[in-house]
Amino acid sequence: MSKPALRTKVLSLLQKHRQGLKFGEIQSELEVKRRDRGKLLEEIKALEREKLVRSLGSRFLLAPKSGLIRGRFVTSRPGFGFVCPAGGGAADIFVPARFAEGVLEGDEVEVLVKDSGRFGKPEGKIVRILSRGRSAILGVYRERAGAPFIQAFDSPSPEDIGLRSKGRPAPRPGMIIEADRKTLAVSRIYGWPDDPGVDTEVIIRKYGLAARFADETLHEAARIPAAPSSRDLAGRRDLRDWVTVTIDGEKAQDFDDAVSIRRLDGGRLLLGVHIADVSHYVKPDTALDREAAERATSVYFPDLTLPMLPEKLSNDLCSLRPAVPRLTVSVLMEVDAQGRILRAEFAPSVIRTAERMTYTSVFRIFEGAAAECRRYARLVDDFLLMRDLARVMRTRRVEEGSLDFDLVEPELIYEEGKLRAVAAAERNEAHRLIEEFMVAANVAVASFLAEEGIPSIYRVHPVPAVADLEKLRETLLPFGYALPEPEKVRSQDLGRILEQARGRPEEKFIAIQVLRAMKLAAYSPENVGHYGLAKTDYCHFTSPIRRYPDLIVHRILKSALSGEQAEPIDLEETSGRSSERERNADSAEQALIEWRIFRLLKERLGDEFGGVVVDITKAGFVVELDDYFVEGFLPFRDLDGVMDRRPAGRKAGRRPTASRRLRKHLNLGDRVRVLLVSCDPILQRMGLAPARDAQPEERPR
Repeated sequence: MSKPALRTKVLSLLQKHRQGLKFGEIQSELEVKRRDRGKLLEEIKALEREKLVRSLGSRFLLAPKSGLIRGRFVTSRPGFGFVCPAGGGAADIFVPARFAEGVLEGDEVEVLVKDSGRFGKPEGKIVRILSRGRSAILGVYRERAGAPFIQAFDSPSPEDIGLRSKGRPAPRPGMIIEADRKTLAVSRIYGWPDDPGVDTEVIIRKYGLAARFADETLHEAARIPAAPSSRDLAGRRDLRDWVTVTIDGEKAQDFDDAVSIRRLDGGRLLLGVHIADVSHYVKPDTALDREAAERATSVYFPDLTLPMLPEKLSNDLCSLRPAVPRLTVSVLMEVDAQGRILRAEFAPSVIRTAERMTYTSVFRIFEGAAAECRRYARLVDDFLLMRDLARVMRTRRVEEGSLDFDLVEPELIYEEGKLRAVAAAERNEAHRLIEEFMVAANVAVASFLAEEGIPSIYRVHPVPAVADLEKLRETLLPFGYALPEPEKVRSQDLGRILEQARGRPEEKFIAIQVLRAMKLAAYSPENVGHYGLAKTDYCHFTSPIRRYPDLIVHRILKSALSGEQAEPIDLEETSGRSSERERNADSAEQALIEWRIFRLLKERLGDEFGGVVVDITKAGFVVELDDYFVEGFLPFRDLDGVMDRRPAGRKAGRRPTASRRLRKHLNLGDRVRVLLVSCDPILQRMGLAPARDAQPEERPR
């Protein structure tokens, strides 16, 4: 019996016998032969040293505050990974590489957990792989003395994995390949990392994304009529004479939400949010529904979209194009002058949008651009009315404790098909207007379902952990930002910190630290509220083209309105799968963007950059480069070892440079000048060194 197998059997046995077992009983239960008694005892003693097992008299038992948990393994950086417990809700478990031998991203595993590891959070050791998340290993092909190896993307270990066969044709070192996990033979060659399309193809494979729809799904979509019939319109509220518009980005492909506004008596307004009725076309237990449930979300890459639904629906029937009738579900909200929603009404409807507007055009109207105002003269008054209402609603929401992070995202700038620069994606008041109205509609639907006691899927955001708030409090103090005791922190307190930091050099760093103190938002049938939005009831309703939980909420709402029984669905399972798919899609989108940014930076080796210290590890500082949205590593060893020669003509010798002062004085949030010394776009690693005479910039007070 191998050592890993023996270890797993010992831990599993003690898990079953929580009262503990004597050595002889363990030997008997595991049927260990007499000649292997020494190996068994050695393994038990090793588990004792690792504090996973303890002895009590003559008995051995699992250490207190430890236990076996099942979950999905995910990697972050080489050197460690995390296990996301099955069912969600519990904190992710940190797993060092030395305790994750043979495990890859996506594997279902059993982990032995200590409640409090070195970082004060759950830490564990993989004891068994229950099922493999994928059958292949993806990575870079290497050779050493002619022997083949793969540098795996998804392994927590920095060590290369030996291969048994190169395959034919054989790859060349540096190419991206795939190897069969069982046979350890090369099974696919993707090509060189810089070849066109290779990065996208690799990311799709790495994150297990669906690049094509099943034939059955496409055939089902093709059978849907090209336009709504009179039968489809029966029982719907006809809002085709209302002035409704979509407002999206210039490159948007799906337009699933439209807005309208009307004046009422007494200074009140009727705000309409009209969402594509995807549930009319995607029925339960159909091929379309099964594939949408499996995908759970659309994925957006810079030059490719992997939609949740086939193009016939996502870009046609469920896209609210101008001047054509489209089926929708409308939320009609009566709002007073203070931004309070007095009442809300819900109805299946049919609309005909007047214009396909962009955020840029609407913002130009807000700024009074003459050409834009002339072009959309019949809509200008409505847009200005919407702007004023959104401002009032946003102010009210923030005062109630909703957190306004407003973090910018990277936008890749291409010229003649080549990436030339990275810029902050523009966000203007038109973006915030649509966000405000969508939040209002989501709250209205969630409140209605909660008040009626109708089971549904909610978008929940639990209260932050006290330990995370304490860490945040300590991080903020050097910047002059004060929080109450962790147990007393309210969302309003965090909102005050964000507002105080607005416009200051450390604004982005502070916002990220507050965000890191938050728990992840997720989908759940249990309505525990949304801390970040300071809402008791919240759900996702406004994007059923690209989010499966929204589609489910549509079905549930329409059933409630019609009085019909909703189709049965496992809300717990759907919520968990949708949350996991969302996280996976976000990671894939970020990974491809970062790969391309690192590839751009590789052309600038030796250049000097400004940056901010965003983390401090045992080995050095993690620095985010200004304007590039990626992080590099500044090792302590480089800071200690860098020495400058004295200028010629002065007494010979060596003196410490600013690099030593950096190690002593750099703190989280400090700005620093660095040199880019290495960059690996594939593994997304970047090595930094202190710039000559670098020193922390003085913090503004």
